[in-house]
Amino acid sequence: MLAGLSALVSVITFGIIGYLMMGWSFSDALYMVVITVSGVGFSEVRPVIGVIERTHTILLITFGIVSVAYMVAGFLQFVTEGEIRKVLGHQRVRRQIETLKDHTIVAGFGRMGTLVSEELSAGGIPFVVVESSPERSAEIDKLGYLYVIGDATEESVLQEAGLEHAKYLVTVVPSDSNNVFITLTARQLAPNVQIIARAEMPSTQKKLRQAGANHVVLPAAIGARRITSLVLNPYAVQFIDLMTHRSHLAIEMDEVSIEASSPLAGKTLRDADVGRKTGVVVVAIKKGDGRVDFPPTGDEPMTEGDSIVLLGSRAKLDQFCKQYGDATCDNHG
Repeated sequence: MLAGLSALVSVITFGIIGYLMMGWSFSDALYMVVITVSGVGFSEVRPVIGVIERTHTILLITFGIVSVAYMVAGFLQFVTEGEIRKVLGHQRVRRQIETLKDHTIVAGFGRMGTLVSEELSAGGIPFVVVESSPERSAEIDKLGYLYVIGDATEESVLQEAGLEHAKYLVTVVPSDSNNVFITLTARQLAPNVQIIARAEMPSTQKKLRQAGANHVVLPAAIGARRITSLVLNPYAVQFIDLMTHRSHLAIEMDEVSIEASSPLAGKTLRDADVGRKTGVVVVAIKKGDGRVDFPPTGDEPMTEGDSIVLLGSRAKLDQFCKQYGDATCDNHG
């Protein structure tokens, strides 16, 4: 486009200078060049009867047509290539999404959605962003995230994001009503998906639960409790941050369900000797009836439906899964 524009300016300059050298005024020369190059074809301001004048005009027409055509072709190429790249890029993203399984869908790429996506990306967890604003597609694409542009309350959009094969849906759009609609839609399409929903108002928590959300997060309430904890127990909060933040000790916390086929089923922690064999720390045991054994005594047998909460490095947690079999780690998250 720039080359074509430069050529057109050069042709106009060439035409004006040529007519000036033949004794034409600047206004007549400019007018003649414009009507000639543009192809309008109005009558000449002066008779073009001499050989030099006609030759100059012929060259002006030829160069003008070529330069204009070149510039228009460059513009069309710029537009069409951009559209083609967009279409091909979208097809590539769709193919990648279709291959995902047990991934996470993040509905909303606002402030919270951006932070959630950063953490998932840092943890190496596959995820798809669903964002309603097309203007944010360039930003998401630049970050290398898989994404779908559309309204997450629409069934087709969630299906395009691979909801049927997803393990988690995180809906964090700013509107509580939209989060409720997204939860309702997702629960109807995928009864087994784990839905984590954001709520701004405490009154929305009940609605989200009724809509099918497994977990409801109130950022304001969490922030208030965090601030209070820093005031009342600052050292405990700092210790927990140190133990769980990836940038320090890389220690993670996992919850693993006890299945009927698990080697831990029917055993006590004392008998299983999990800590010595795997190096993980058993923080708590969540019983099937809702009770939480914290800290665990180690004397009560673990049964199907219980969950064991573990703390340790990624390597130690993987060793735990290997030691106690795949059945134990099916819900390892």
